[in-house]
Amino acid sequence: MRQLILFYLLLSVCTCFGQTAVVEDFKPATTNQPGKEYPQVNSEGRVRASISAPEANKVQLDISAVKYDLIKDENGVWTGDSDSQDEGFHYYQLWINGAAVPDPGSLFFYGASRWGSGIEIPAKDQEFYELKDVPHGQIREQIYFSKSNNSIRRCFVYTPPDYETNTSKRYPVLYLQHGGGEDETGWPNQGRTNLIMDNLIAAGKAEPFIIVMDNGTWRMPSQTRPAQPGDRTAGTWPPTGWADGFKKTVIEDIIPMIDANYRTLADQQNRAMAGLSMGGMQTRIITLAHPDVFSHVGMFSGGSITMDDVNNSQGFKEKIKLLFISYGSKELENGKTRFGNNPQADTQELKNSGMKTHFYISPQTAHEWQSWRRSLHEFAQLIFKK
Repeated sequence: MRQLILFYLLLSVCTCFGQTAVVEDFKPATTNQPGKEYPQVNSEGRVRASISAPEANKVQLDISAVKYDLIKDENGVWTGDSDSQDEGFHYYQLWINGAAVPDPGSLFFYGASRWGSGIEIPAKDQEFYELKDVPHGQIREQIYFSKSNNSIRRCFVYTPPDYETNTSKRYPVLYLQHGGGEDETGWPNQGRTNLIMDNLIAAGKAEPFIIVMDNGTWRMPSQTRPAQPGDRTAGTWPPTGWADGFKKTVIEDIIPMIDANYRTLADQQNRAMAGLSMGGMQTRIITLAHPDVFSHVGMFSGGSITMDDVNNSQGFKEKIKLLFISYGSKELENGKTRFGNNPQADTQELKNSGMKTHFYISPQTAHEWQSWRRSLHEFAQLIFKK
C-alpha cells in the first residue's frame, strides 16, 4: 500500500522536474465493460490502468506505441498512468511478465489483427458521433456466398432511419473500407458510422444513403511471403496486384449482392467508395480501374490520386463527381506524408485540371480513428447531393 500511496504523491507533485501535475479527475472510460472501474480517463486525456496480478513481476500499459510501468501495491494490484493521449479512440494492451494481454476491464475491438482492448478519450467535437434522441437507422449483419472466393463472407450494412417505413424509396450506396489489421467490425464499432449518419441526416446535413462495410483483409501468396514477419525490404510495398483479389470480390460479389438484397439506386451516379489507410489504398486502385462503377471517391489517410493516375484511367476525370482526400494534421509535415508525397498538392492539381476535389485536414490527430470519423463526417455531407 505504501508503494501505491507514494505513486499518487509523486503524480501530484508540481513541476519540480518540469513535470506537470496530474489532474485527479479520473472517470471510468465509456468503452469499459459494464460495471468495471478501470481503465479510467481524466480531463487531460491521460489513461489510468489497474489490474490485479499478484504473481506478476512487471506490468506495463502499452498505448500509442509507448509502454508505461505500473506500480504494485501490497494486495498485488498494479496501477499506473499514461501521458495525455489524442482525442478519440485508441487501441491498447497490457504487458504482464513480457506477455501482451487484453485488459479485462475494457470492451474488445478488432485491430492489429486481433481482438483486444480499446479506450475512448473524450473529444471536444464528439457531439457529431454521440448517441442522441433522433431517428436511428440500423446496422445489419449480412451473410453471403462469394463465388469469386468460393466461401461464405460477412459484411455489415447501415440502412437509414426511414428505410423500413418508406418502402418505395431507393437509396445510393457507399462502400466503406477499414484499415490494415482491422475487419468489417471496424467502422460499425470504432468508427461510430451509424451515429455519425443518424445525426447528419437528422440535422438535414446529409442525404440518406446505405453504407456497406466489408472485410478487405488480404494476405500475400505463400510463395512470395517474406521469410520473416514484417520484412518489407524486397521490392515495392505493397506488392503489385495486392488489391486484385478484393477488387474482384467488390465488383463481382459484393455490389451485385447488395443491389439484389437492398433497395438501391443501382447505377454509377449513386455509388461511392471510400476507405481509411489500407482501405483508402484499395479505394484508389478499385475506383481508378472502374470509374464506370463509382461516382464519388474518398481516401482517408490512404494516399492520394495524381494527375498521372487520372491520365492512365480512361473516364476517371469525366465520370468522378467528387474526389475527397483527408489526413490527420499530425500525419503531415510541411504538407508531406512520411512517404514524401504531398497529397494536398496532388489534389489541388486535379482541381486545377477541372475535377471536383476536396482536401480535409483533421486538427490535432494522427493516423487514428478520430481522423477517420471526422473524415466520414465531412465526406458524407458532400456526396449524393440532389
